[in-house]
Amino acid sequence: MARGDAASRRATGSRDRASRLPPACGTAPAQAGIGLRFAHHREVQQRRPRIAWLEVHSENYMSGGAALECLEALRRDYPVSLHGVGMSLGSADALDGAHLARLARLVERVEPALVSEHLAWSVVDHTYLADLLPLPLTEEALAVMCRHVDELQSALGRRILIENPSTYLRFAHSTIPEWEFLAVLAARTGCGLLCDINNIWVSACNHGFDAARYLNALPAQAIGEFHLAGHATRVLAGGRMLRIDDHGSRVSADVWALYAFALERVGPRPTLIEWDTQLPALDVLLGEAATAQAAIARASRGTETAHALAC
Repeated sequence: MARGDAASRRATGSRDRASRLPPACGTAPAQAGIGLRFAHHREVQQRRPRIAWLEVHSENYMSGGAALECLEALRRDYPVSLHGVGMSLGSADALDGAHLARLARLVERVEPALVSEHLAWSVVDHTYLADLLPLPLTEEALAVMCRHVDELQSALGRRILIENPSTYLRFAHSTIPEWEFLAVLAARTGCGLLCDINNIWVSACNHGFDAARYLNALPAQAIGEFHLAGHATRVLAGGRMLRIDDHGSRVSADVWALYAFALERVGPRPTLIEWDTQLPALDVLLGEAATAQAAIARASRGTETAHALAC
């Protein structure tokens, strides 16, 4: 069977789920936002900077307290996105019911514009590992992901976005290209995709595939958000360079170029500047967001011009 036929067969059976899912509680604008970290809480509260939206890690706000109070105060002025790192949707274990319930309560309380998780696993035998680990890209793993995404969306009563990972190794027994795995996951469950441009570039360089081909294979209509971040490089024995998704620097020129390509192909989407290590001053984050916003504006003008010419 040809590759395209195999992908089509994998996607059948659940195509109507997207139409049955309730919409999000709000919408994040197709503009640039920043990841809100604790170090910037006070400054963002005081300055109320001109930024379109904010994204936070869900787990940091599940216990309530001052952090959640701050988020709720900011939620009155900014759309908020909840980005989870602990659901372990790719684990062979069942989803953690307590964690799922805490997330559902947070979603109900914050009413976020977007909710997202990862194509990854981090739990085995009730032991949590402090990482987002890659999946073997097989039919079995795809079935597990679909089942868990269905369960999560049903519990939250809304569509979620699934983020593509950055990877440093590949399983020898993987049988499905990552871009196809994500496309089929979206088709079967009705979930959206969080397209992390930096992760695509990091993985493409580490494994030697074409980043543009990856982007071209993703269903544009399923992409609900872009992420941009910086990465580090390390030279290994033998001179091979490894790229590491550390979210600790400015977005690289190569990632900006790939983002421009993504905007041209997909169109403007909510775009986040992620920065989690070696946190800079808030104004540095806002400057990176301004660069992303300028790229969105250029893409929007290009789309309007193309539409005018077509008419």
